[in-house]
Amino acid sequence: MTIVALQTNELKHGLKTRHVTMISIGGVIGAGLFIGSGTIIDSAGPGAILSYIIAGLMIVLIMRMLGEMAVVNPDSGSFSTYAHQAFGPWAGYTIGWLYWFNWVIIIAIETTLLGTMIHDWFPGIPMWAASLSFPILMTITNIYSVKAYGEFEYWLAFMKVAAIVIFLFLGAAMIFGLVPGFDSPGLSNITGAEGFLPKGFLPVLLSVIFITFSLSGSEVAAIAAGESENPEKNIIRAINSVVWRLLLFFVGSVTVLVLVIPQGAEDLLKTPYASVFDMAGLPAAGQIMNIVIFTSLLSVLNSGLYTSSRMLYSLSKKGDAPKILSRVNKRGIPIWALMASVFFAYVFTTFKFVSPDKLFAFLANSSGGVTMIMYIFIAFSHLYLRKKTEKENPGTLKVKMWLFPYLTYATIAVLFIIFVAQAFIDSMRLQFFLTTLLTILVIGSYFLFYHKKNVIAAEQEGKFKNIHVKEGGGM
Repeated sequence: MTIVALQTNELKHGLKTRHVTMISIGGVIGAGLFIGSGTIIDSAGPGAILSYIIAGLMIVLIMRMLGEMAVVNPDSGSFSTYAHQAFGPWAGYTIGWLYWFNWVIIIAIETTLLGTMIHDWFPGIPMWAASLSFPILMTITNIYSVKAYGEFEYWLAFMKVAAIVIFLFLGAAMIFGLVPGFDSPGLSNITGAEGFLPKGFLPVLLSVIFITFSLSGSEVAAIAAGESENPEKNIIRAINSVVWRLLLFFVGSVTVLVLVIPQGAEDLLKTPYASVFDMAGLPAAGQIMNIVIFTSLLSVLNSGLYTSSRMLYSLSKKGDAPKILSRVNKRGIPIWALMASVFFAYVFTTFKFVSPDKLFAFLANSSGGVTMIMYIFIAFSHLYLRKKTEKENPGTLKVKMWLFPYLTYATIAVLFIIFVAQAFIDSMRLQFFLTTLLTILVIGSYFLFYHKKNVIAAEQEGKFKNIHVKEGGGM
């Protein structure tokens, strides 16, 4: 009976070190970087480099905290499990369901963007038909085995990384005047008449808020490491690599954009990476970047199905979701959790076509601030669990947050400032209030539907332990 339980309820450790490492690298590289960076540069000027440095450092600190907790306890529920351990079932329930909802919305968004690209390339294929086909394709990669997901994601991430590396080498060559037919501007874009901060420092700070929201994805590595062959080793590798990949891929590539594209060139900043390739005289620059963006969208969709299914599985294991969602097939895949995520992704995608400006916009805005709430939960959980671990089992702390607890407190303060700042930014105000309302409703649903059940379960478990102790003493 024990063997059957393990076969039907436990995930398999099928991911290799290279899978987890590349998942962590590719996790933050999405269409937001290839397109959104142009908007940030247009808003903050060359000061966008500072914006990316500040936002990148925030993510580095969050990942360091998450890595410390993940090495002590690798778990597919990741920060949801750690919130549960730190503050009780309500916290794990809240962040787990919010995170799952956020990813399902992201899947719907990526699906429609992919459908739009296919329709643009092949007008004869309806946008809705193309959109609805991609979740099926990604479900196939996820449903076969966790190794199949890891392998597929490895190559998708590899293509994104390769594109960034080529871009960085090309950009450096352009800056140093090594590209024929291109007159290098040198440092004139940041030392010229308009200067490094042409619009002041405020746009730099505001850009940090937008960038921080767009940099989510690194946390997927902590979830995936729980299904790897050596969770502790893989988590440490993923955490250590987050520093250089953020600095190199984000700060490095944005620096290239700032130095190569003239200030105020709004048309070039609409598709900044394609513009740089085009300025270097490379043929079909736009088509090349479209393929890279298409790959990025596929990667996010693939990871979205994986991450949402594992979070749903973890919630079910803790009793915070229907038990059927924690059942796995013979390959160790939480099949019902995966199917549930795909189903709701299809529902939300349908909303995108039926009511894009009302119903879907409402749902998208409701989930928009979840990333920041997730970071806040991670930071508070780390603060509590670090102190607890130092007292009970300090030997397990093989990865430590720097300057604890001071950097953790500072990170919490900045996270709250960023979260509240949404209320004062016109384009983010609705997102702030709807995400706050959604969070309150999720917490309320726990105490309405699950709190009493969990209390009863805890009391029964306590009675069972007492009986077990008495029986053991009698023997």
